[in-house]
Amino acid sequence: MTGGRKSIQVVTLGCSKNDVDTRHLLAQVQDSLEIVPQGEDRYVDWLLVNTCGFIGDAKEESVQAILAAAARKKEGGAGKLIVFGCLSQRYPSELPGLIPEVDAWYGARDLGPVVKALGVEPPSGFTQLRKAPGSPVESYAYLKISEGCDRRCSYCAIPFIRGAHRSVPMERLEEEARALASQGVRELVLIAQDTTYYGLDIYRRRALAELLKRLSSVDGIEWIRIHYSYPADFPDDVLREMAENPKVCKYLDIPLQHISDRVLDMMHRHVDGEWTRNLIKRLRDEVPGVVLRTTMIVGHPGEGPREFRELLDFVAEARFERLGAFKYSEEEGTFGARNYKDSVSPATKTRRLNRLMEVQGGISEAFNRSRVGTVEKVLVDDCAGDSLVCRSQWESPEVDGEIIVPFDRSFFRDADPASLRGRFIEVKITGADVYDLTAVPLKILE
Repeated sequence: MTGGRKSIQVVTLGCSKNDVDTRHLLAQVQDSLEIVPQGEDRYVDWLLVNTCGFIGDAKEESVQAILAAAARKKEGGAGKLIVFGCLSQRYPSELPGLIPEVDAWYGARDLGPVVKALGVEPPSGFTQLRKAPGSPVESYAYLKISEGCDRRCSYCAIPFIRGAHRSVPMERLEEEARALASQGVRELVLIAQDTTYYGLDIYRRRALAELLKRLSSVDGIEWIRIHYSYPADFPDDVLREMAENPKVCKYLDIPLQHISDRVLDMMHRHVDGEWTRNLIKRLRDEVPGVVLRTTMIVGHPGEGPREFRELLDFVAEARFERLGAFKYSEEEGTFGARNYKDSVSPATKTRRLNRLMEVQGGISEAFNRSRVGTVEKVLVDDCAGDSLVCRSQWESPEVDGEIIVPFDRSFFRDADPASLRGRFIEVKITGADVYDLTAVPLKILE
């Protein structure tokens, strides 16, 4: 302990939205408790697990993490064990009886009560998590612009886990962005269940484009990246901002889930295949050079061989530079679980997933190889051995590949590799594979 303070450690699972929740929680207790980084193996007075409960694999991972934390507590590695987040929001009555070693359970909407359970009074205003002395610069940070979702996709449990859509006021987001920039953050990754819905609840209009303009005025922030945009009713002013604002990355994460009219209808996506194809064309026409990332679901009810073939053909035609996919998981409480039969076998889902990613692998590799010989501006995220780990505006952190730049001491002179974190450099791309690229440095940009 430091100065007699009790210690806390949070194990965070799931998506980047959970990472933001953990950051906000720790910011509220940092003046009262000693924060022990995740992964550090030592005794802590409070051990917290921030869970995910979206699909089957994520739920299993969360359960295993809770059991591991319970075993650690039993062995004397922790004083009290608290579980919060999506899994405990989803199963509030079932989990306590299954894992009695947990001292308290809270849901995904309970950060305030968790803070109080730790013996801390939640602050009234925004509080930024301070960096520990000597900790490395974080070149990017996730900025959660809203919580919850008003969509009702038939397969998705998020609305009844996270609740209705609630936008974060622009003033609060600007304050958080300034605080992050003061710590060396150069890139903001905007996240939400649906970023294009931002503002409808509090401003009575879609306000993402206005938010992009306001965040662009924050000194120190050079890149702003948009994730998780719902395809229906995509706002035109956001496309204009992407095309004209140099700080907004020409990159868009827009989960489409499928292309078959039948499957999209059963998913309750409120678009059809023709509309989706027209949207992709509009995105590429109005934002020249945009890189598109999407997500697909294989094995959803209604997806037979013909529908899956249509999906493969569409992916080959659309040539998404980035694509992820997962197998349909029947989630209790959803419309799909109540009304559809999960008729695609696990083996067929696996085959379809592998085939889809095989097709996508060729597309991704071709895109990466097309960049060999070009000069690009990259952000240094980290250093590993004798190399810098970087990204361009066309790679999002954690989900896309990286650009590896050898640390040439004759070029960088006396610079410490760690000192280059959060810096922009100009590089020439020299090699590429399915995921990653290599490059040589040309110029330090600042």
